Amino acid sequence: MKAVKATTLYDGKGSKKDVYVGFEGSEIVYVDTKKPDCDVIGEGVVTPAFIDPHSHIGLDRAGEPGYESEANDKLDSMIPLGRAVDGVYMDDHAFSESVESGVLYSVVLPGSGNILGGMGSLIRNYSSNIKDAFVQDIGVKMALGYNPRSTAEWKGKRPTTRMGVGAIIRDRFTTAAKTIKLIENGKKTMEEVDNETEFLIKLVKGEYKIMCHLHKEDDALFLMSLVDQFGIKPIINHGMDFHSASIFEEIKKRDLSLVYGPLDSHPYKVELKHESWKNVELVQKSGVRFALISDHPVILQRTLFLTTRHFMRFGATKEECVSYVTSRPAQILGLDKLGTIEKGKLASFSVWNKDPFQFDAYPNMVFGEGKTLVNL
Repeated sequence: MKAVKATTLYDGKGSKKDVYVGFEGSEIVYVDTKKPDCDVIGEGVVTPAFIDPHSHIGLDRAGEPGYESEANDKLDSMIPLGRAVDGVYMDDHAFSESVESGVLYSVVLPGSGNILGGMGSLIRNYSSNIKDAFVQDIGVKMALGYNPRSTAEWKGKRPTTRMGVGAIIRDRFTTAAKTIKLIENGKKTMEEVDNETEFLIKLVKGEYKIMCHLHKEDDALFLMSLVDQFGIKPIINHGMDFHSASIFEEIKKRDLSLVYGPLDSHPYKVELKHESWKNVELVQKSGVRFALISDHPVILQRTLFLTTRHFMRFGATKEECVSYVTSRPAQILGLDKLGTIEKGKLASFSVWNKDPFQFDAYPNMVFGEGKTLVNL
């Protein structure tokens, strides 16, 4: 066993002083105030690995022109069988900068130019190739609002209005729902169903999560109409134009989660006209489950933790802010082995030179599943 001493431990739920964190192999095996009988290899303020639940890192790559982006495929507006990991290159140097900032895990999603863009997956930012980086599939990217209706010049069946986006979604979801009934009634077998409809059946039945891109409150209400009609359980992604308490009441009523952000980006389109960092007060006080995202490269993933400062302006504690990028995304995404520092969890954490809420703080040691990634 090896251990580090946490002068302050932000464990993803709260904080403790002068705690030792011991790990063996890839797992945390010891968390206690008593010094363990092993090598203590570092000391500082300790936080769990940061998790970014919505990014395009490795698809939109640093130092490469826009036409090299692999975030969106122009094949059709519905590409349910696509997989974001098939387009990721791990030599994107943004990965190493994220690791140096304590962001060790990314959910990499297809872009939002397509209504259904394909499967998004959790990856390790510190792996050298996608085979080793891949952890698990998370959910299917769906997009509402301006983005999917702004791609009329792309190939395939394309909407030009939000009404058209809704029509395509309802058509495909209704086909899936009807096919489910035919199978249940013995009038059809799954072997007779085409691959895309089979995939949509699993989506409607909740076997895959839906990571739904939207910003405006009216688009969120449309999504919730799909929840009411088809029984889906999406995770709302973005919500940056949410500016009234009533929308959060609708989200809470349906027990939905929100991965919120990116904060500190320029509101570059009309559907962001109510966007403001001050909206975080509504998010924080709403009681809705939420975590923070970078939407990298919209803001650089290495700055994800810095966006928690806005919540502190409205009374969030340091412990709560750490949870927004650790235990909260782990809870929302169903990542049982990540998000907190406790026995049995993966040994993925950072040791900071000082309290990470200080402007000049940085991790001088970073561990990914027991492996030393940074040692300054």
